Amino acid sequence: MDFDRATLAGFDALVFAAGNDVRHQPQDVGDDYWHEANSIGVPRFFEAAKAAGIKRAVNVGSFYPQAAPKLVANNAYVRSRKASDEGVAALAGGNFVAMSINAPFVVGAVPGLVIPMFAAYTQYAEGKFAPMPEFAPPGGTNFISTQSLAEAIEGGLERGAAGASYLVGDQNMTFQNYFGAFFEAVGRNKPPVLDQEHPMLPDSAIFFGRGNTLYYDVDPEVEKLLAFRRDDVVPAIEEIVGQYRSASS
Repeated sequence: MDFDRATLAGFDALVFAAGNDVRHQPQDVGDDYWHEANSIGVPRFFEAAKAAGIKRAVNVGSFYPQAAPKLVANNAYVRSRKASDEGVAALAGGNFVAMSINAPFVVGAVPGLVIPMFAAYTQYAEGKFAPMPEFAPPGGTNFISTQSLAEAIEGGLERGAAGASYLVGDQNMTFQNYFGAFFEAVGRNKPPVLDQEHPMLPDSAIFFGRGNTLYYDVDPEVEKLLAFRRDDVVPAIEEIVGQYRSASS
C-alpha cells in the first residue's frame, strides 16, 4: 500500500488481478504469507478504492473456494482466496459495486509480452527440453482463455451485482488433452499419461491432488449475465504456440 491513495480518485472502475498464488510465495516463507497477501491485502486495497470514490470494481479471484469448497479447511492458499472474496463482498453496496469473478486455470497470450510459462510449454511440446520425459499427469480440471476471462470481467463491470461471487470457466479438460493441445499445435501426437510429478505442472500447483479431476459446469445464468465466449481454450493454445514457436525457431 505504499502509493498515493489519492491517485485512485482519478478512476471510475477497477479490475484487480493481483491476488497472490503459488508462483508469488517467497522462499522460506510459511503459509501465513497467504493470509497477509490475500485475506488482508486484497480487501485493504478495495477499501482504499471505495474511499477514493471508485464506483465499480472486479476482484479476479480463484475458482477453488467455489468449485472445491472442501479444500478451504486444510489449504491456507484456498482459504485466503475465500477470505479475500468475502472481504470484497463485505465492502460492496451503495455506490460501490464490487464483486469477484473467480477463474480456473487461465490460458492465453498477449502479443509482444513473453509469458515464460507458456514459452516453456511450447518448447516442451517441440521437444526442445530433451532428455526431459514427455508425458502428462493424470487427472484434469477446468480451463478458460484470457479472452473469455476478459469478456467475463467486462460483463461484470457493466452488469455485475454488488457483493456477488461469479464462478466462471470454459472447458473441462484432462491434463493429457491440455498438454496434448500444445503438442498437436506443433504437429506432434499427445504425450502419454504417467502417474508421476510433472516438471511443467508440479504437484504443488494441483491443490485437488494429482490424478483427481476438478470439473464443473458454469451456471447458465452467470454465463448469460457476463456474456463470455466458450470453447476458446484450444484456440488460445494455438495462438500461444503461434507466438512462441515463431519466436523460438
